[in-house]
Amino acid sequence: MNNSQLIIEHLIIDTLNESIRVKQEFINSHLEQIQSCVALIVETLKHGGKLLIFGNGGSAADAQHFAAEFVNRFQIERPPLAALALTTDTSIITSIGNDYSFDDIFLKQIQAFGKKGDIAVCISTSGNSRNVIKAAVEAKKMGLHIIGLSGAKGELKEISDIAFCVNCAVTARIQESHITLIHILCDLTERLVLEDR
Repeated sequence: MNNSQLIIEHLIIDTLNESIRVKQEFINSHLEQIQSCVALIVETLKHGGKLLIFGNGGSAADAQHFAAEFVNRFQIERPPLAALALTTDTSIITSIGNDYSFDDIFLKQIQAFGKKGDIAVCISTSGNSRNVIKAAVEAKKMGLHIIGLSGAKGELKEISDIAFCVNCAVTARIQESHITLIHILCDLTERLVLEDR
């Protein structure tokens, strides 16, 4: 193995180790919030509510992933669970962006689809994405519960009823922690929803 290959191998292992460390710290420091969040999701679904999930870029992909696991299934065969990603309808997103502002693409969808008692899952690695913050503020005014997924800084954690903040400055590590959390929430929600039936 030449020197270049050794350097690449070390980079791969260092990245893996950092990812594991950040995720372990994140999950271990949010155990109570995870349990509270799952209880809130199960209670909301039981009473006919839904999750409205949104974010930009990689967080948009996470929103779609989260919604897909609820509407289809995660690991257990069960009836669909009500979740909607606000990142998927290009006609809605581009018309709002064109006629009003990109900052309003989630806000208007919250106004259209959100009902008191629903959950808004707001995802922003910076915690400061304007369109996410505007939608979260509006959702709170409308009586939705706010679950925020972010990095360590930003406005989102102050708005959120339940805040999941990854204590890391690297966007990739924050996103990896978010998707781990999403999978945990999906797994626990499925189990508890089936227990109630």
